[in-house]
Amino acid sequence: MNKKFILVLVLLFAFSIWGLAQGNATVIRVGAYPNITHSQAMVGKANGFFEKALGPGVKIEWKTFNAGPAAIEALFAGAIDMTYIGPNPAIQGYVRSNGEALRIIAGAASGGAALVVRNDSGIQKPEDFHGKKVASPQQGNTQDVALRAWLLAHGMKSVDKGGDVKVMPMANPDQLTLFLKKELDAAWAPEPWATRLIREGNGHLFLDERDFWPQGKFITCHLIVSTKFLRDNPELLKKWIRAHVELTDWIDGHLPEAKKILNQQIQSEAGKALPPAELDEAFTRLQVTYDPLRASLLTAAKSSFDAGFLGRQMPDLSRLYDLTLLNQVLTEKGKKTIQ
Repeated sequence: MNKKFILVLVLLFAFSIWGLAQGNATVIRVGAYPNITHSQAMVGKANGFFEKALGPGVKIEWKTFNAGPAAIEALFAGAIDMTYIGPNPAIQGYVRSNGEALRIIAGAASGGAALVVRNDSGIQKPEDFHGKKVASPQQGNTQDVALRAWLLAHGMKSVDKGGDVKVMPMANPDQLTLFLKKELDAAWAPEPWATRLIREGNGHLFLDERDFWPQGKFITCHLIVSTKFLRDNPELLKKWIRAHVELTDWIDGHLPEAKKILNQQIQSEAGKALPPAELDEAFTRLQVTYDPLRASLLTAAKSSFDAGFLGRQMPDLSRLYDLTLLNQVLTEKGKKTIQ
C-alpha cells in the first residue's frame, strides 16, 4: 500500500469524522432584536462570546425579530428555543399557553423607555393629552401598556376604550417620520427611539419611565426559554446564562467599547448605526442587568390586565419564572442570588 493511497484514506476518515461531528452538533436557536435593550445578545453575537462559552459541539442559529409578539409566535411554532424579549409579550405568551410554553430565566435590561412629546404639539401637562395622537410601538407591547396605564392614572382613556386620546400603535421608525410631519403629538418609546425623537424629531422628554419605579428600576428585556428546551438542555442553558452574566458584567465595566461593538452590530442588522451622541444619551436611561426584576413585571402584568390584554381574570403567574440555573451561576461566582 503506497503512501499516497494511505494519505487519501486518512483524509477520507478525517472528513467523515468531521461530518459526523457536524451532524451531531447541538443546535440552539435564539431570538433577539437589533436594539440597545438587547445589548448582551448584540454584543455576544458580534464577538462570538456565546459560541466560545458553549464550545465547539454547539451551533447557535440567531433569529432576528422586530417585535415581541413575532418572537412569541416563533417560540410557539418551535422555530426558536429561547429569545430576548420584553415583559408584556412574555406575559401574554405565558397566559395564552396556560403557563406551559415558556419560562423567564434571566433579566437583560432595566429602564430605557420614555414619553416624548413634539415641541409644537401644545402639550405641557398631562391634561393637554386630551384629543391628542400618541404612538406606541405595538398594541399590547410593553410601552403600549405603560402608556395606557399612565392615561388611566390621569383620568384619560384611549379612543377604543371610550376616551378621546388616539393611541396609535406603529413601528418606531414611523413614529419619527410622523413627528417630522407634525402628524403625531407624542410617543411612548423605547431607547434608542426616544432619544431619536428628541434629537431628530423636534421632541422633548415629557417623562422618563424610571421615575415611576422604585430605585428607577423596571424590566424592559429579559431572557425566556421554551419549557421543553429548559427540561431537555439544562447544562447547555446554564452555560448560556453564565455567558450572559459575564457579558452583563463586561458591558458594565467596558461601556465605551461595548457601545461601539453594539452599534456595529445594529448597523449590520438594521442597516444604519446610531450617531454616537444619541447612543450615549440613550444609555443614560438604560442599565444592563441579569436580574429579571420580578416585582416590576408583576406590576406591569396588572397594568396589562387593567388595559384589557389578559382576559377577564388576572392570571396566575407563579410559574412564569425559573431562576434555578441563574442562581446556580450566581452562587458559583460568589454573587447574591435572586429570589
